[in-house]
Amino acid sequence: MVKFMKAYIKSMRLYYAFVTGIAGWIGMAFYEYIAKSPFQTVELVPATEKKALVLIMLFLSWGTNQIINDYLGLKEDRVNAPNRPMVTGELNPGKALALTGVLLTMTLLVTYTYLEPIALIPAILGIVLNILYEYAKGHGIFGNIVFGLMIAMCTAFGFLAAGPTESPYFTSSRVSVLILVAVMNGLMTFYTYFKDYEGDKEAGKRTIIVSLGIEKSRYLAVVSAFLPAVIFALLYLNHFIEARVNTMFLILSGLTVFLELWTGYLYFKNPQGERTYYSLVANFRACICGQATLIALFNTELSMILFLVSYMFVGFLFDLHTDPKS
Repeated sequence: MVKFMKAYIKSMRLYYAFVTGIAGWIGMAFYEYIAKSPFQTVELVPATEKKALVLIMLFLSWGTNQIINDYLGLKEDRVNAPNRPMVTGELNPGKALALTGVLLTMTLLVTYTYLEPIALIPAILGIVLNILYEYAKGHGIFGNIVFGLMIAMCTAFGFLAAGPTESPYFTSSRVSVLILVAVMNGLMTFYTYFKDYEGDKEAGKRTIIVSLGIEKSRYLAVVSAFLPAVIFALLYLNHFIEARVNTMFLILSGLTVFLELWTGYLYFKNPQGERTYYSLVANFRACICGQATLIALFNTELSMILFLVSYMFVGFLFDLHTDPKS
C-alpha cells in the first residue's frame, strides 16, 4: 500500500497543482468581490472552512485527473516519459484508476451536498474535457483549446461552488476571465509539447509542434508569448471587463509579461534537448503567476501573496521531479 501511494503521488506531479488551484482561486476571489460589493444580490461571503474545502479539491484535482491522462497516454509516454510509474509498472493502472474514481466521486458528492449543486456542471465538464484532451491533442490547436477550457472549468467551479448565485451566471466580465484563463493555459500546454515532440510524432499525435515542425514552432513560441497580454488588452479596452486595473495589477502583469516572454525565448533557444524539459518551470510560473495576477482585479493583497507563493513553490516542487523521463 505504501509503495502504491508513493507511486500514485509521484504520478500526480504536484507542481501542476498550482495550475488548477490558482485557476479556481480566481473564481472564488471574483465571487467574494461581488459578495462584498454594492451590487450583491444573493451572494454571501463564504465561510473560511468552505473556502478551504473548495481550494483543497481544486489543488488536488490536477493530480487525480492526471492519473486518467497517464493511462490514456501510455503509448506516447513509453517514448516521452519511460520512467513514469504507470509505464514502468510501479503503479498498477487498474488500482490507480479505481482510487481516482473514488476521489472524483467524493468530490462530486461533496459539491452536491455541502457546496452548490450548480457547481457540478463545471466539475463534470472538467473531467470530460480531461478525457477528451488525450484525443484532442493529436489534432493541432484543438488540443490546446480543450486543455484551456478544461482549466477554465476550475475557475467556473471556484466561482459557483463558493456560494449562491443568481442567473445570469455568466456576464461579460465572468466570461472574459474564463477566456483569459483558457488562453494562458492553452499557451502553457503548447510549450509542453516541445519536450514531447518525438513521442507524439511516433504515436501519431499531430500536435502543433508535430504539424509545424521544430523550426517553425520555435518562432511561434516567441510570437505566441504576447498572446495573453494582447487578449487582455482587447477585452479590457472594449469594456468586457468591468473591474478596473490598479497599481498592484500593473506591477504583477508587468512581471507576468516578462515571464511569458522569457518562456518564449527559452523554447526558441532550446526547442529540443535536456534544457527543453527544465524550461518547463519558467513555463509553469508564467502561467500560474499570470493567473494570480488576475486576482489583483478583485483582491490586491491576496494576488500579491499568491503570485509570490506560486513562484516559489512551483520551482520547489518541480525540483523534486528532476527526472526528464518521468
